[in-house]
Amino acid sequence: MVDSTISHTTPGSPASPASEAGSLDVQPGGDTAEQFPVLQHKSKGRQRLLRGLQRISSSQSLRARISRPRASSAPYRSSASSLSCVSLASTPSPFGQPSSSSSYFSFGDVSTAPTSVAATPAVETPGYDGIESVLAVRKVDHPVSAPMTISLPTEIKKRAKIFNFWDTIPNEIKIYVLSFLSPKELVRISRVSKRFHELCFDGQLWTEFDASKFYREIPAESLTKILETAGPFVHDLNLRGCLQIEHMQRAQRLVAACHNLYSTSLEGCRNFQRPTLHTLLKANNQLVHLNLTGLPAVNNATCKIISRECPDLETLDVSGCTQMDARGIRFVLEGCPKLRDLRASSVRGFSSDADVATAIFSTNNLERLILSNCSDMTDDTFRTMILGPTPEFDMLTNRPLTPPRKLRHLDLTRCSRLSDNSIKSLAHVTPHLEGLSLSNLTQLTDSALDPIFDSCPNLTHLDLEELPHLTNSSFTALSRAPCSTKLEHLSISGCDSVSDVGMLPVFQACTSLKSVVMDNTRISNLTLTEAADMVRNRSLSPPSSASSSPPLPRTTLELTVYDTPLVTWTGVLEILSRNSEPLMARPAKDGVVEIGGGRKGKEVIGLRCFHTWQMTVDEHTRRVLKGDLGGARRVERKWAEYMQAENEMEVAGGWRRRRRVTAMRAVLEEDQGVHQQGHRGRERGRTVGCAVM
Repeated sequence: MVDSTISHTTPGSPASPASEAGSLDVQPGGDTAEQFPVLQHKSKGRQRLLRGLQRISSSQSLRARISRPRASSAPYRSSASSLSCVSLASTPSPFGQPSSSSSYFSFGDVSTAPTSVAATPAVETPGYDGIESVLAVRKVDHPVSAPMTISLPTEIKKRAKIFNFWDTIPNEIKIYVLSFLSPKELVRISRVSKRFHELCFDGQLWTEFDASKFYREIPAESLTKILETAGPFVHDLNLRGCLQIEHMQRAQRLVAACHNLYSTSLEGCRNFQRPTLHTLLKANNQLVHLNLTGLPAVNNATCKIISRECPDLETLDVSGCTQMDARGIRFVLEGCPKLRDLRASSVRGFSSDADVATAIFSTNNLERLILSNCSDMTDDTFRTMILGPTPEFDMLTNRPLTPPRKLRHLDLTRCSRLSDNSIKSLAHVTPHLEGLSLSNLTQLTDSALDPIFDSCPNLTHLDLEELPHLTNSSFTALSRAPCSTKLEHLSISGCDSVSDVGMLPVFQACTSLKSVVMDNTRISNLTLTEAADMVRNRSLSPPSSASSSPPLPRTTLELTVYDTPLVTWTGVLEILSRNSEPLMARPAKDGVVEIGGGRKGKEVIGLRCFHTWQMTVDEHTRRVLKGDLGGARRVERKWAEYMQAENEMEVAGGWRRRRRVTAMRAVLEEDQGVHQQGHRGRERGRTVGCAVM
């Protein structure tokens, strides 16, 4: 018989020396453990597995979840039981706690915890003939409903607590983040929570409300509710085109909410009622900018309210308000001394009320005056606006002694009754003039424009469309004027008498041009070539560093040459070839400069020409702006080949037609000659017959 002894240690007691040595505490027949040397050569994989199982069993959290009391009865009592036949060595726990395997592996009242790893198998193996190993058996119950997850330690739980960054930042930063959202997005996210609703409708986010971008999508009731909520904080209100505000009650609710406006635009709100408009003006006496374009509700009484309730008004637009006349303009000028921008297109009554012109002259604060489509304005009315009712002139120079006007932009388009006598009054009294529009003044001639060009050195925008009496001499004078280097926009559409003689000096002198409209004129390909040379010469700059890549080309001049009979495809091809011209260098006095490039990039021309050529021009320009100069040159070459072939076909077709006409004419003449010859033969026959008779 083999007597076996099982070492027993309680939890927390020190392990026996035998267990610490890692050998089996079994003494068969008085022999020592040295009789089993094969145990030291067990598989390393099995030992690694057993050590891992021991580390798992030594965890306090796992033990608290799955440990159960020791079995006090038969180990096969329930169906959810199993037998544990593994005895683990008491290796130190990685968490610094003593091994607790004794509470897991028990048989009755006997503990098997600190046994050696070699005692694990309970079967006979080669090398163990006649030797039986002791099995440590215990009952482990696994309730079916008990969860088998392992909870994290308390320290890790504290570390894994959810951190809400949004709640920790100050409200100022939250408002700054939300300020990058559009009004439509703010309304959407305001439904997330009450806190987000408070933040989204904070007054700092609703100082500006521009409904012109989404007025077609938002219902009237929603627009009214938004303005009711954010109205007290709105300073800049733009309701351009919002036809939804047509109901009287909705408009009244909107007006009651908005009482801190500094700028408002009601352009296109045709259904805005007059009483509601008057209430809005009375509730916002701090208005600075007011746009009432096209409102039928505006009349002279509205202008009286504006002059009385809005003394700080600086900009007023009443263009297209047909229910008012020039008297309303006078009310506003008298009550708003800070007015700088007045736009009164299509307003009637300037010729019948001389006090309006006197009021405009007396203020002398207007920097922008738009009077287009005021067809009843006469020369005397306009002269009074500029020179006053009783102007004085210098006896030597015949120049007016009127104080200089502050006008910067003047628009007299389609004021058809004005002539040279009134337009001349702008000379020498408007030194700050930058924009001048005199389109469709059919009585205007060159004598009125020459003194204006000489006395307006800051002129940048010049609109001279549909002036049939304008000739090349005006543009020759423009090229010599002080404003030639600052001129940026020029429009001479419909000036039939203007040709290359007048436009070539303009492109040579006006090197800052950005837009030129020359449709329905008599210019030719020479003007286009001169424009291309001007763009190339003004882009001269020192060469950029070799390390940095050159910037992409950019359009710096827009040319419009619709319906110009003298411009052919060769002139258009010249523009295209200059646009696709690669960067070249040529020597100069101060070094090497780049043509068509430099630090600012290559400058190209945007061309608007005959509609059958426009698609090719657009494709060529698109490739140039993208930097694909090779592809642009391919388009240019293919188009030139096509146009040459088309011209040859036209020439060949014309030659064939002429040859066919000549042949038909010869046939007709031959037929006519035969007919005449036959007629003479018949006449000769009659004569002979008569003689015979």
